[in-house]
Amino acid sequence: MEIYELTTPQGKDFLNRLLYRFQGLPQKLISQVEEIISQVKERGDQALVEYTRKFDCPVFDTQDLRVREEEIKEAYQKIDDEVLKAIRLSVANVRRFHEEQRPKSWFITRTNESIVGQMVRPVEHAGLYIPGGQAGKTPLVSTVIMTAVPAKVAGVKHVVMVSPPNKTGALSPALLVAAAEAGVDEIYRLGSAWAIAALAYGTQSIPKVEVICGPGNIYVTLAKKIIAGEVGIDLVAGPSEILIVADESANPSWMAADLLSQAEHDPLATAILLTPSRALAQETLSEVNKQLRELPRQEIAQKALDSQGGILLVRDLYEALEVANLLAPEHLELAVSDPWKWVSRVQNAGAVFLGQFSPEAVGDYIAGPNHVLPTMGCARYASALSVEVFLKRISLIAYGPEALKEEAWAVTKLARLEGLEAHARAVEKRL
Repeated sequence: MEIYELTTPQGKDFLNRLLYRFQGLPQKLISQVEEIISQVKERGDQALVEYTRKFDCPVFDTQDLRVREEEIKEAYQKIDDEVLKAIRLSVANVRRFHEEQRPKSWFITRTNESIVGQMVRPVEHAGLYIPGGQAGKTPLVSTVIMTAVPAKVAGVKHVVMVSPPNKTGALSPALLVAAAEAGVDEIYRLGSAWAIAALAYGTQSIPKVEVICGPGNIYVTLAKKIIAGEVGIDLVAGPSEILIVADESANPSWMAADLLSQAEHDPLATAILLTPSRALAQETLSEVNKQLRELPRQEIAQKALDSQGGILLVRDLYEALEVANLLAPEHLELAVSDPWKWVSRVQNAGAVFLGQFSPEAVGDYIAGPNHVLPTMGCARYASALSVEVFLKRISLIAYGPEALKEEAWAVTKLARLEGLEAHARAVEKRL
């Protein structure tokens, strides 16, 4: 990790690399994932079992696919009471936040008594993909909560969760408890691209869904990209990102910790600090090197910092926010003395964390807003996973005879302009 000045050739080159950080999708892997999807479509459960035996659990069989209710009840006895309390607090905060997102059905009656409006309806079935978390050693309970709770708030009746089993065929008890607390209806031991295919097309054991959400590795990402359109997906996510805009008031130790909190996710993670303070830049770099040595995931974090990490010296906070908007990061921290003064200048970000006591980590677990966020600059046009991903808007149109008579001329005029004579006649026959 190095310090760059934006005005230098090295600084401009670093910024340019960040602007084009989008990860390409290799054709060889695309072909492999397409074959997996094809096998699941053709052979259903048999393909699921074969892939799971090969990559996850050698003794896996069809009856092992679904997690039984007894296993979920037993899971409550296997987790720490404080873990359960933390899960319940997270579920409550995430539910409260997402309840504010629910759009309402509405209607407008116009002067000619025609009625137009919109009905909001949830999808009936949603599928959630939860990564394995180092073969279950680090269960991603937060991802369960962030995907299941919005689906249930939206009113989805049938929420199905899939997650890869460990070598013995088990899922983490904490994962099962989180799923139960968040309202998941069915849990299956399935991972990778074959899990996405099973949700998209259904098998003898796995129900077909209308929407698939949740992050995953490159195979999961490719599978979601391939099946998008046949079913809905949340987004095509890439490696995690954090960008911190900080002034001289920021604590360098805290800034270093926040940078490392994303670097430890993935060797391809992005961790950037923008600041006009040279002293803060130097002290933060020193802290990063110090704290890095103490991390269990030191090797992962080091690779991320070497490839996608850096500190960029800018002229002032105005320029820092300009650069931040260009990069459109997944997570944006405003570690400045008056963050509310600057938040109105933010145009592109997945989530914004205001002030010194709002580290990105609280957003990952407990604050309430969703942590499934757009990456790789997609925050220029995309948003966090929300209740709306699980909803459909159905337009309503009701014309009476007088209303149709009043506006028919416009319909026939525009229809004939477009060369659609039958459209025009469909109106005229009613006059």
